[in-house]
Amino acid sequence: MSSGSLPGFRDFYPDEFALRAHIFAAWRAVAHRYAFVEYDGPPLEPLDLYTKKSGDEIVGQLYNFTDKGDRAVALRPEMTPTFARMVGARANALRKPIRWFSIPQLFRYERAQRGRLREHFQLNVDIVGEPSELADAELICVAVDIMRELGLGPDDVRARVSDRQLLNAILEEIGVTEGQLTTVYAVLDKMARQPHDISRTKLADAGMVPKHVDRVMELASLGSLVELREAFGAAPALVPHLDRFARMLEHAQALGVGAWMDLDLTIVRGLAYYTGSVFELFDARGELRAICGGGRYDNLLAALGGVNLPALGFGMGDVVLGELLKERNLLPTFSGTRADLYVVGGDGALEHGIQDALTLTRHCRDAGFRVDYALNAERYSTQSTRNQVDAAKKGGARAAVYFEPGDLVAVQGLHGKMTEAPRGTFAAAPLLAGDAHAMAAFKQWFDSTIPHRTND
Repeated sequence: MSSGSLPGFRDFYPDEFALRAHIFAAWRAVAHRYAFVEYDGPPLEPLDLYTKKSGDEIVGQLYNFTDKGDRAVALRPEMTPTFARMVGARANALRKPIRWFSIPQLFRYERAQRGRLREHFQLNVDIVGEPSELADAELICVAVDIMRELGLGPDDVRARVSDRQLLNAILEEIGVTEGQLTTVYAVLDKMARQPHDISRTKLADAGMVPKHVDRVMELASLGSLVELREAFGAAPALVPHLDRFARMLEHAQALGVGAWMDLDLTIVRGLAYYTGSVFELFDARGELRAICGGGRYDNLLAALGGVNLPALGFGMGDVVLGELLKERNLLPTFSGTRADLYVVGGDGALEHGIQDALTLTRHCRDAGFRVDYALNAERYSTQSTRNQVDAAKKGGARAAVYFEPGDLVAVQGLHGKMTEAPRGTFAAAPLLAGDAHAMAAFKQWFDSTIPHRTND
């Protein structure tokens, strides 16, 4: 019998699940603020949905098989083909621009390593039906605002942005031929990770003359729009692309993310379908893989979904993001329980036995409290109140609730020193009867008096 999960797959114990839920909550909170709506699709799709987009060579990276209906299928390695299929099926009925997001679990059969596993969850955010560069700025802002939501700043994360149309025009101006583009893209993509002499050799092997090699290598050093205009602004064919890119940067600045952005022409994105702006988010120290990446893919929906609509989007995985939060000590606090109230046996336990405790539990839960108790009637009746309260505190509950003599319900806050924590008493009879006014007063006191936990 196996003692662990498969290689590249994860078990989510409660503390690991707390991190996952924390990331998901940030993803959803920001997506909703930007008026995106959530969707999902099946984790199993026809194999040709992926080969149509990426070619037959992708099959080696998939979990694929023939199902009982003799269909070639695969666990989804990405969400964009499913998204394109779904949009294409109802394109005429959907209001434009479409602003959708999803959080699918994705699967790829590849070597597991730090920041890259055989399964992960990924936020996908897409806009369809808007060709304006303002949509590109909006998309980048969504990704950056998620970093803010998780407590990261521009010293932690950088958004490196480029534009494929602009880069293509620059390469054409330099003298790069169409047959050399694939090599140039690959060299630019690896510029920061590959020795320059190897990059130069690859460009020369593609047939580029030395002066063209020099100009391609210099692209990595152009880090501002001013430098771009100085280097290429005199070329009439580049002016529309430079102006469009400048407008996108101005929009992003107005939306509040200018301090996070760096112009970087080596961001080309490996997927051939990108047609305009492209961007990737990296940790500023350069220790991890890209946090997210995306851009404009105006031709993909026509190829996969059968509809000719402009589109753009990004994907952000939970694995690298989780690693970054660990590195920056921004993990959520996991307390072991999420109870507001922990019901214990007090000095009134003889008068109000376990059945009354369960009745109080039910009415408190109906009122919206998260309530826990020991699930042991004998312990409720015989264990000392102090020991039960200590157990509730160690379990992370916000307060203990118990019966006292005189037909009272006591609430004892568990935050900090017990002698300084808030304490209140309430008449037991109306609470046990489920009286709405009594429970509302009890809840109002609790919400205004008992401190919240961190990350509650």
